[in-house]
Amino acid sequence: MGFRMGIVGLPNVGKSTLFNALTKTAAAQAANFPFCTIEPNVGDVAVPDDRLDTLAAIASSKQIIPTRMTFVDIAGLVKGASKGEGLGNQFLANIRETDAIAHVLRCFEDGDVTHVDGRVDPVADAEVIETELMLADMESIEKRLQGIVRKVRGGDKEAVQQERLLKDALTMLEEGKPARMVEVDAEDAKAWKTLQLLTSKPILYVCNVDEGSAASGNEFSAKVIEMAEAQGAAHVVISAQIEEEIAQLDEDEAEMFLSEMGLEEAGLDRLIRAGYDLLKLETYFTVGPKEARAWTIRTGTLAPQAAGVIHGDFEKGFIRAETIAYDDFVSLGGEGPAKEAGKMRAEGKAYIVQDGDVLHFLFNT
Repeated sequence: MGFRMGIVGLPNVGKSTLFNALTKTAAAQAANFPFCTIEPNVGDVAVPDDRLDTLAAIASSKQIIPTRMTFVDIAGLVKGASKGEGLGNQFLANIRETDAIAHVLRCFEDGDVTHVDGRVDPVADAEVIETELMLADMESIEKRLQGIVRKVRGGDKEAVQQERLLKDALTMLEEGKPARMVEVDAEDAKAWKTLQLLTSKPILYVCNVDEGSAASGNEFSAKVIEMAEAQGAAHVVISAQIEEEIAQLDEDEAEMFLSEMGLEEAGLDRLIRAGYDLLKLETYFTVGPKEARAWTIRTGTLAPQAAGVIHGDFEKGFIRAETIAYDDFVSLGGEGPAKEAGKMRAEGKAYIVQDGDVLHFLFNT
């Protein structure tokens, strides 16, 4: 299980440049005019994790298979999109299909790259898109409330629950706040997710800065970070231009380039980590002579459901999970030594998988 992150923003803020860099492809045409991305480009990228290489070396695994995440480069949005302006309707439909939103904001000045509104103000840009998403949600909610009136009057439990949640969201939106600000109880979480409200999705603000500001940010990114912290949203500072250059280099050249720029790691690594934190994701591993593989789960996942990420039959017939903590596996030198040292545990259905666990599942067929 990976996750699907939509890259959104106003035209000419660097969405497609970032997408090209992240996926190391030229699939998304980066051009200096609005709507150069019309159909959403989709790219799967491997999630870098040094732990996987370490495990593979210890187990002499023939193959290394990282977990993956999906980026979706979505067409630029303009003011009025909620009413169908520009490519509004298509843009909104594409966002609904994502798990989270990476909102790219222009935090650089460049006279050669035109801004759709002729100015550089990332906070105002963020407000334009947020407003359009909120307006679209309000319209959607009002239509849905009208559509479930009969079921609510008839006492349909699901409809009653849906009406309550929709009204909670509408109240928040009418106060000028996104639906993700609504406090949702655990018993309502599943129903809330099915509403697919645009402003209920977790958001990561991506500050696209000039090359010289990649290490420490600038005055524009500082304003975005202040806004993000006030909202409880995530943020990351990246230079899409640098990422695009790194994408063309081999590993050694990339490390040298990053060092020269005063950067400890590529923006992709920081973006993925921020995305993981945003969606409360973590990784467990399966390791053997044939392959070392990483698997993504949500924090708090029980062992049977973690097994189900590999195959549904593993979850249905789950017996137990043989578990070794990553640090024990590495420090003791593999599965055999860890088992001899009493560090392999047999965990049952109630076990909550921890980040970095090395697991082997036993199940009935």
